[in-house]
Amino acid sequence: MCGRYSLSSDGEALVEEFGVNDLAAWSPRFNIAPSQAVPVLVRNGESLEATSFYWGLVPAWAKDRKMQSRLINARAESVAEKPSFRSAFRRRRCLVLANGYYEWVKRNNEKQPYYIYLQSHRPFAFAGLWEKWLDENGTPYLSCSIITCAANERLTALHQRMPVVLPKSTHATWLQSETDSQTLIDLLKPAANDAFNAIAVSRFVNAPNHEGPDCIKPLQS
Repeated sequence: MCGRYSLSSDGEALVEEFGVNDLAAWSPRFNIAPSQAVPVLVRNGESLEATSFYWGLVPAWAKDRKMQSRLINARAESVAEKPSFRSAFRRRRCLVLANGYYEWVKRNNEKQPYYIYLQSHRPFAFAGLWEKWLDENGTPYLSCSIITCAANERLTALHQRMPVVLPKSTHATWLQSETDSQTLIDLLKPAANDAFNAIAVSRFVNAPNHEGPDCIKPLQS
């Protein structure tokens, strides 16, 4: 599951990591929630292009946007066959940019948030899918979903699922339209056990409207 995440790097760091100058104007966000516009990378010819999609996928065939809240994540095990995702999996893949994500663990009848981030503290990319839905006036609504897989051994104590984090070496393969389905599916696996750290953080992050570095500040013991 991935229901909240951060992209706390500034634009300069994102341009350095992903090589896309359009990211230079990005302002750090520490508490990105479903239905919000989120930064993504898509393939445009031979290059990468930065744009934004609303988080929570609305299939092109949907009658309205009510499905959005249920489709923030797509399971790796069924993404190639599930009607909500299979068309996007074949034709519309993206990279959802992040610095880390949150999980909540029940402790003494309360849910304790944890922030999960790369040991290197560098930004990275979730495997994502996107769709274009048209309303009754023909106005397009661009949305996306983050693919999840079984959590690795280290993170399973926090949640049985984790978002698929794509190594930089696989970004081009993921975005290429000609990549075959089996090659894509083979990319959808958990990160190595030693790739991520997890720290308890303040319940300040629980409210989706709370923003700023306090969201990822380690909880004082």
